[in-house]
Amino acid sequence: MCGIVGYIGKKNSLPILIKGLKRLEYRGYDSAGVAYIKDKNIKIVKTVGKINNLDKLLNYNDESFIGIGHTRWATHGSVDTTNSHPHQAGSITIVHNGILENYQELKKILTNKGYTFKSDTDTEVLCAYIDYEYTKTKNILDALNNCMKVFEGSYATAIMVKDIPNKLFVMKKDSPLVIGIGEQENYIASDISAYADETSAYIILEDMEIGQIEKDNISIYKNKKEIKYNIEQVEQDAFDSDKNNYEHYMLKEISEQENLMDKLNNIYLKNLDKIMDISKYNKIHIIGCGTAYHAGMIGKYLIENYSDFEVNTYIASEYRYQKIFADDKTLVIAASQSGETADTLACIKKVKKYGCKTLGIVNVKNSSIARAVDEVIYTEAGQEVAVASTKAYSSQVYIFSLLALKLGITKGLINKNEINKEYEKLPSYISKLTNYDYEDIISKIWQAKDVFYLGRGIDYISMLEGSLKLKEISYVHSEAYQAGELKHGTISLIEKDTPIIALISDETIALKTISNIKEVKARGAYVVLLIKEDLNINIDKECYDKIIEINATDNLLQPILNVIPLQLIAYNIAKKRGCDIDKPRNLAKSVTVE
Repeated sequence: MCGIVGYIGKKNSLPILIKGLKRLEYRGYDSAGVAYIKDKNIKIVKTVGKINNLDKLLNYNDESFIGIGHTRWATHGSVDTTNSHPHQAGSITIVHNGILENYQELKKILTNKGYTFKSDTDTEVLCAYIDYEYTKTKNILDALNNCMKVFEGSYATAIMVKDIPNKLFVMKKDSPLVIGIGEQENYIASDISAYADETSAYIILEDMEIGQIEKDNISIYKNKKEIKYNIEQVEQDAFDSDKNNYEHYMLKEISEQENLMDKLNNIYLKNLDKIMDISKYNKIHIIGCGTAYHAGMIGKYLIENYSDFEVNTYIASEYRYQKIFADDKTLVIAASQSGETADTLACIKKVKKYGCKTLGIVNVKNSSIARAVDEVIYTEAGQEVAVASTKAYSSQVYIFSLLALKLGITKGLINKNEINKEYEKLPSYISKLTNYDYEDIISKIWQAKDVFYLGRGIDYISMLEGSLKLKEISYVHSEAYQAGELKHGTISLIEKDTPIIALISDETIALKTISNIKEVKARGAYVVLLIKEDLNINIDKECYDKIIEINATDNLLQPILNVIPLQLIAYNIAKKRGCDIDKPRNLAKSVTVE
């Protein structure tokens, strides 16, 4: 959500800024802009829409060796050029990610001091307040330090000062920001992927830190004192942004799940010591947002099969504000693709006060959540560019399955050798599902206004994820329901040719689900039935229009297979409808604000 870039060095900054912004497109945005210093003046160019729109407005003959850039995802004010970043007030020009919560209060103070405002944003207020403090102190570092005592909320901010044309400044609280280190050049980014091909060395800015960046020097300050910093190294294969001839990143990432399972088997299945032992806890809380929350719901089912303690799942944006019952015998598991999800990160900070042990299941190494938790298990999915998560979800479910597996082995309930064989079969099972021809299904339902997903038990969780995928990328309204609940009201919406996608992979409740499917079929619904092979039940062919058989595997792994057709159905419907699949409207990949 929003992206920051910055450069100071020996090269023309404009091509570098644009390249960095394009690398951050996957985060989601609705406008973009840059600011750079030319002939001792700060020039600002910004526009709504795609970065290509900005690219066309730039004069690359304007050689500049210092600049900042931004992609905005609107929070305060509409999507227009005035509200887009960068913002300028007096001597200060900034780009900003986050939310300045007390901006209205500060705006009143600044208005009384003679400042006027053009935009509806909190960022312009943040910019003006920095200028106000700089005017008073005549020292930018003192001004920023004073501002951090006043600002409430989250901010990652890159700053240019008109009368200091050879330095960039940054400050950070609760929103990610890194500094890339080059030779006679340095970079700023909200995500190191922006410049991973330019430098492998970077500094992670921590909360309440201020950075002063020159082309050949970096200084970090906290509480007015210069501090030492660690230099991290980028794993170069972590940022593979090549589509590899796939039409969309989402399709590429769905296809990568086959090899990803094999990779995870080699990393974790062969060495379960890398997986946390959760048997010593009295209860487990699993927190996440969106797709990660669905993965956590799967995790609850899997872990409870082998536990004698309580496992609960919570949406992070609710958990952070509700009363919780936890202590030092509670394990809190945070699932997040980016490791920067603001609500989830806030929950981790909250439960520390209760003495809880924390575990992160994240994809991005050295991310904020990875650094905040007591232990972390990386999903090793590589960069996921498409906004709609696919391989990150399946890898999260895989990690949850291993937590349950280790618990079952510890309790003597699982034969390790037998289940290892099922893990090893996963890639071939996924390959079969990714190569299935879904065209008959798509041609029948792609124009539908409503699609309903049905399942019971753990199957219902998979359908929640399938429904979310369809909504995210095709803009088709869809809902997932527990199959038994449909007749308690929602069946009134079923009419001729209403698409129903149903999943049956649990033999113990299969007949109940079939009876619910027959209820919608009797009302004219078009039914696509996803069913696990080898179920010991008879299925009346008249209760479905199309059937997809999914390889039968152990219950720990079945949810990974079940979601593959749901991902591909959503993808192909969105493609048929001509949607921007990788960057759906109004959505952001990394949600770094509430």
